Amino acid sequence: MSDITNISEAAKAIIRRNTAEVQGGGNWDLFDELFSDDFLDHTPQPHCTPDKAGALGLYKKLREAFPDFHAVIHWQRAEGDVVTTYKTYHGTHQGDFLGIPATGKPIQFETVDAMRVQGGKITEHWGVANLYSVLKQLDALPQ
Repeated sequence: MSDITNISEAAKAIIRRNTAEVQGGGNWDLFDELFSDDFLDHTPQPHCTPDKAGALGLYKKLREAFPDFHAVIHWQRAEGDVVTTYKTYHGTHQGDFLGIPATGKPIQFETVDAMRVQGGKITEHWGVANLYSVLKQLDALPQ
């Protein structure tokens, strides 16, 4: 394997751990290990800061709203140290989400994101999440 292939495979493995163990398992100690202290989110969600603390806050809010929050990764592609992942998140609405009180309804939404991994740590993120579909599933769209 070339050095670039090795870097790409290692980066994909780190992103898979973040998806399964941090987002899906709430392992906040692992979050601290996987994310660089100077992490930068180029596409932060509303009311979230674009730094490591903002990412952790978002992850915690999602797990509070959807305690069974988890993702199915459909595919990953890596070019050097940047990994693009297409996945579907699933969960059951058990807590406040975007000001919507718990409904008990199951939700799912698609996400495409790219994360840069340098020195074994996630340093940057760009992403698009279909949160509009979540509002529709929760019957929270204006009529």
